[in-house]
Amino acid sequence: MTVPKTREATVTVRVDSAGSPSVRDGGTGRPVVSILFETDLETWRRTWSERAGEPPRREAVVVASDLSRGAAATATTQVLPERKLAYTVLGSDAGTDRVLETVSDMLTEFDGSEPRVILDDLASFAVTRGAGDAADVVERIATETAAVGGSVTIGWSLSAESAAAMSTVLGRADSIEGVDPEPMAAIGRLQREDPTTFGYTRRYWPEAQRGIECCSRNYPQSKQVHAVLSNPETTPRTLGATLSGLVSLEVLDTWTDTVGSTRYDLTAYDPARMATIGAAFATIRDDGSEHALEE
Repeated sequence: MTVPKTREATVTVRVDSAGSPSVRDGGTGRPVVSILFETDLETWRRTWSERAGEPPRREAVVVASDLSRGAAATATTQVLPERKLAYTVLGSDAGTDRVLETVSDMLTEFDGSEPRVILDDLASFAVTRGAGDAADVVERIATETAAVGGSVTIGWSLSAESAAAMSTVLGRADSIEGVDPEPMAAIGRLQREDPTTFGYTRRYWPEAQRGIECCSRNYPQSKQVHAVLSNPETTPRTLGATLSGLVSLEVLDTWTDTVGSTRYDLTAYDPARMATIGAAFATIRDDGSEHALEE
């Protein structure tokens, strides 16, 4: 299903549960503006050919990664005409407004040339700064990109932690690529067979994840997992329903050596599976439909 657009710039999120997603393939004939949250400038430029076949005919790069630590907040843009490159190294401590102002300044140089804007890798930014800040970055960059006729591609490395931030960011996206169809199918089965548990799991899985990862017991009851949460939205009962849903989705298991209340086997917890399930849940919008998915 196509997501209704509120801007002219198309925003695509590419996810990968096994590493950094490929964001550079798809043609290099257009100029590119790259915002780096996870890679240093030298590595990024060196690996263009192996990732996309050839470097872009013109590129502007904003470096806001840990690997550029120590960059001055007043960093200026360096222009290398012979390499068709302009870059600004801000460092990971640069404020969001500073990053966005730099991107905006660079985009004005591409007016009318339909640039590709690449964010690599936004997951680390979302984990560090929060989902709200990450969504704001996407919205503001999409607006600036629309003004020059471009498109936006966002890389997102899946982890159990970063998956929890995806739904907020996907609210600003037009399509998502790289979501594993198997967890989507598993969620679909849960929705058909047990819609109540599906509803609880879809809503509360991030809180259940926090409880699982904070609980020191190997085989706790839901109330014991609930007890480790601060300011929970769930009750022990709704958390128990959510944990049951995660068992159905093969994120963890139940402990069978009990005749009392259900105990959950946290030694079987699979954080990688949690990430893929979280990404799949994030693609489901509030009206129950899915964001536009691409193979």
